[in-house]
Amino acid sequence: MSVSGPVWIRVIITQAVCVSVRCYVDDKVSKVAWLNRSNIIFAGEDKWSLDPRVELVTQGQLEYSLRIQKVDVFDEGPYTCSIQTKQQPKTSQVYLIVQVPPVIYKVSDDITVNEGSNVTLTCLASGRPDPSITWRLLNPSGERQPITEALDVGEYLEISGIVRSQAGRYECKASNDVSTPDVKYVNVVVNYPPYIKEVRSSETPVGQTGVLHCEASAVPQPEFEWYRDERRLSSSQSISIQISGSRTLLVVANVTEDDYGNYTCVATNRLGIHNASTRRTLRRCGAPRRRWDRLESCTARRLRFLSLSLSGTETSAGQSLREHRLSPERSQNMCDTVEC
Repeated sequence: MSVSGPVWIRVIITQAVCVSVRCYVDDKVSKVAWLNRSNIIFAGEDKWSLDPRVELVTQGQLEYSLRIQKVDVFDEGPYTCSIQTKQQPKTSQVYLIVQVPPVIYKVSDDITVNEGSNVTLTCLASGRPDPSITWRLLNPSGERQPITEALDVGEYLEISGIVRSQAGRYECKASNDVSTPDVKYVNVVVNYPPYIKEVRSSETPVGQTGVLHCEASAVPQPEFEWYRDERRLSSSQSISIQISGSRTLLVVANVTEDDYGNYTCVATNRLGIHNASTRRTLRRCGAPRRRWDRLESCTARRLRFLSLSLSGTETSAGQSLREHRLSPERSQNMCDTVEC
């Protein structure tokens, strides 16, 4: 960058660049000098400044320019090219304004808090002109797709009574239009007690594998326990308890009559405990909700019994089953007389 005198000029430059302030003279000049405020930088070709970044640029006898390498904020101010002629002195003045890109020099560390706590995030930045600070929450907890939520403007972000949906990655951006904004991030983890959000029961016939599902939401991740009535269950030859993150499965291999009943899932962490609904059961044949469900369940499970009691072959047993399906009342009565 270069400017020419003899005029008063305000020049805006960016920190760390090189600037040349040009001054042109003629053969009538007897003396010439460069000054910064009242300090002499050059008198003629004699350098008075001790700053190695400053040098004189001359081309023939007409140019008398000043070059400053790696301009910094302390270089800001007035620069004067003073010319002495036989008639009168003349000056050419330039005022340098040094701009500095934004730099965030202090930002909050990643934090973990309990739900309901008050949180203050800090982001301090320097620059010329003073940068503006903006906050955004990137991909809040609970959102599957990346989204951005604009929050506040200022060095401090106050969050009163933080909730779990406000956990996530917070972006602090400092900008002053001098160059690319400076950006820093703060990760906020919100602890909260377990909440069982999904339970699924299983209606499993004797001899098959029964699976009970339980999923809980919690931070930190919950620990799971399974109960049959008041008795805590543990993995054994017939029962497998599988835990993966926020999910657990209770797998009952080769279900017997003794396995039917109510099962309870319990999720705990250091902030609390939550019990799942006790309606997660392995249902008996004789407890279907609808008459037709009852008919289908009983007839399917008692195929062999019917074959024997009716003294029929496998084909006759199949025919008998078809007859039951055509006559629901008869089938219901027959199922009622068989202890399932």
